[in-house]
Amino acid sequence: MIAPYAISDIKKVLDRLPRIPLVHGPTPFYKLEALSEWLGGPPIYVKRDDLTGMALGGNKSRKLEYILADARAAGADTILTWGGRQSNWCLQTAASSRMIGLEPVLVLFGLGDIERDGNLLLDTVLQADIRFVEGVKGKVIKPAEALEILNPIAEELRARGRKPYLVSVGGSWLAGDMTNPLGAVAYVNAFAEMLEQADAAGIEVGHVVHATGSGGTQAGLVVGAKALAPECRVTGVSVSDPAVSFSREVMTIVVQTDQFLGLGLNVSAADIIVDDTHIGEGYGILNKATSEALRAVFIREGLVLDPVYTAKAMAGLIDFVRARTFPPGKAVVFFHTGGTPALFPYREALLDFLS
Repeated sequence: MIAPYAISDIKKVLDRLPRIPLVHGPTPFYKLEALSEWLGGPPIYVKRDDLTGMALGGNKSRKLEYILADARAAGADTILTWGGRQSNWCLQTAASSRMIGLEPVLVLFGLGDIERDGNLLLDTVLQADIRFVEGVKGKVIKPAEALEILNPIAEELRARGRKPYLVSVGGSWLAGDMTNPLGAVAYVNAFAEMLEQADAAGIEVGHVVHATGSGGTQAGLVVGAKALAPECRVTGVSVSDPAVSFSREVMTIVVQTDQFLGLGLNVSAADIIVDDTHIGEGYGILNKATSEALRAVFIREGLVLDPVYTAKAMAGLIDFVRARTFPPGKAVVFFHTGGTPALFPYREALLDFLS
């Protein structure tokens, strides 16, 4: 199948968008030799977006390059967003905001005692204005619910003379002040970067696997694949939501991204692949399969995953290989989306599962 666009075409489109450089790229791309041999399936490669360079790395840095440029163009002096207590998105947002002189305000949802560890420790070191709100165990707060809490905070900030830019968790949903799907746009660019690296190495990529939580990363990768490598399939391993409902959310962001970039792609429901068999008891709840996947990759590759996102996605990838889900002869790429600081607050549960 002939790709509708060349990489140079996509780069020309993306280069027109305002962006604040935050990522030390291109991020590494290489074969996981020991893991590939252990599983005995297709060759497995990793795209190291945990090494984007800022605040211990992660996929959110790519998104914030575009989002913070938009906030600055809007005249904002404050970034307001939300997430869980161990949100890598919130850490990346706080760090990048500080770097360019904006004040970060974080609304963090969670349950139980507040432990200043992992990402939350770093949020505190950054002197972010942190507001703690009770959450629901195993559930991700959706924009409509979050905005009921954040809109009044935005008004409070305005009353104090601030100019807040309210952006949704993950930089994916068009909620608050972000009017274009800038988080997903960043992962169209990431797909193009990965494909350049694969082409240079003489590798044909048949499948991309990654953790999906708010939908923007998956939407961007799907748009990138549809534009540049239509036979490449993108599977998002859900960390929270059922496949049926979440696929619709991803499709919404895909359509918005396609329209914003003016690509005119014919993306169908079949292009949105969400695996929900590895959610376990819910978002942020560790389980044995996730723990074992984390250990297996660390032992064989020296590659550290996180318990909320990437280890769950790796557990999915391992199962897919064992079930012979992937077509033979083509490489599988695992996008490591970061979040490693969240590993440490899970130490007791992780050790229990691995003992």
